[in-house]
Amino acid sequence: MKPGLAVASRWFGALLLAAMPIFAAADPVAAYDATGSRIELRSPARRIVSLAPHATELLFAAGAGRQVVGALAPVDYPPEAKALPRVGDSSRLDFESILGLRPDLAVVWPYLAPGQVDRLRTLGIPVFVSDPRTPAAIADELERLGALAGTSSAAKQAASTLRTRLEALERRERGSTTISVFYEVWPEPLYTIGGTQLISAALALCGGHNVFADLGTPAPRVGVEDVLAARPEAIIAGTDDAVRPPWLDDWQRWPALPAVARGNLFVTDANLLHRAGPRFVAGTEALCATLDLARARRPR
Repeated sequence: MKPGLAVASRWFGALLLAAMPIFAAADPVAAYDATGSRIELRSPARRIVSLAPHATELLFAAGAGRQVVGALAPVDYPPEAKALPRVGDSSRLDFESILGLRPDLAVVWPYLAPGQVDRLRTLGIPVFVSDPRTPAAIADELERLGALAGTSSAAKQAASTLRTRLEALERRERGSTTISVFYEVWPEPLYTIGGTQLISAALALCGGHNVFADLGTPAPRVGVEDVLAARPEAIIAGTDDAVRPPWLDDWQRWPALPAVARGNLFVTDANLLHRAGPRFVAGTEALCATLDLARARRPR
């Protein structure tokens, strides 16, 4: 071998040996999910399928956007997520597409069609169930997903920013008088939110009382008579982009209802408030402003 080639060969070999630790298997990672299960991976997830719209937002905010290889429809935020392959919707998962993406982690929510999460597990895909029930839990979820994706630094920063905004909102709303609220999800049949639902927690943070907080299911069905009997001071409808739906004004048929008598028929952006992602805090800020307006309209 020529001297120059020998030197080059030794130099390349030394470089390769120095680089080997970079490509060696990373340390195992673990996190607890919403069910209390401990999810353990041999190394940080590099191919993640997101099977909940809020989970997609959480993963990108946690710095793991590049590792997301497929997502459940709708996929409309953040903008860079729109190009992701769709792997089904809330009623049906496309298992063939999911397997084709070779994921090493699936992030799901509990509201998929029955049996689909179990099938993921039988296919050998590690499953993390995401279901934050309070605004503060969203920040915790960011950190857990960051741990599993190996992006803890970005995740902790995003969680810290979210907590700071929540704490500022809590300080501002502390001492606010309680105001009763009916949150309308859908008119026919009439659906609302129960006390364990995340939106109910946002109402409480804003000094609002969900008139159906004693109902344990996340989205209970109620009757018009139930709403009239509860006499809410405000009625809020959640729609995409806060577009006022015609059915919200159907309550005008009962002018004696406090919410109607005071002009407190409001609409909020479901894209923010119906997803347990980082934008939820913006939805909660808007919700608090709405309830502040409703309080100002109380009879003196």
